[in-house]
Amino acid sequence: MEEVLFGVGLAFASAVQPGTLQAYYLSGVAQHGWKRTLPAALAPLLSDGPVALLALLVLTQLPEVASRGLRAAGGVLLLVLAWSAYRRWQCPSPDAASNARTPRTLLEAAFVNLLNPGPWLGWTLVLGPAVLAACRAGPAHAGALLVAFYATMVATNAGVILLFGTTRFLGSGARRTLVLVSALALAALGAYQLLASVLATTGP
Repeated sequence: MEEVLFGVGLAFASAVQPGTLQAYYLSGVAQHGWKRTLPAALAPLLSDGPVALLALLVLTQLPEVASRGLRAAGGVLLLVLAWSAYRRWQCPSPDAASNARTPRTLLEAAFVNLLNPGPWLGWTLVLGPAVLAACRAGPAHAGALLVAFYATMVATNAGVILLFGTTRFLGSGARRTLVLVSALALAALGAYQLLASVLATTGP
């Protein structure tokens, strides 16, 4: 359950942040409608595979103390992202999703996402160390984390597409609420990561 909650929270907080994929969803809904855009919710499944394999390959070669340090760094990264989201909630700026260059196809969206630093930082500092820590408790724990993360990511992406399709665009109030919720989730996850790394270091 611990791994499931972590995966769900991290995926939701990541999916509702304005960025390249949201720009793609907004553009796709505007041009083709939500039904034809809905398969784009699967874009992270296409782009994250190579990132995950490379990150896990590197992480498994590191000593235990380095893995704990990376997990702590991931906690700090999540807290920084939480603060950034909170500041965005306090002082809304023009929507990044409406100003960003929008990919024209699902494969292009996946490729653009692959070249973004987000998935690399996420897998190296947050998701990768969390998966390895879950593996120590058993493969089923790691599997539960990954299934929870990507199921929530795809479901949240699909929900965003449906919202874009039914309301044409999300109102500023709804967007600010999503940003605030994501800030709180990121802060909680960052604190959890830091606490877990400290307990792992001081434990027997």
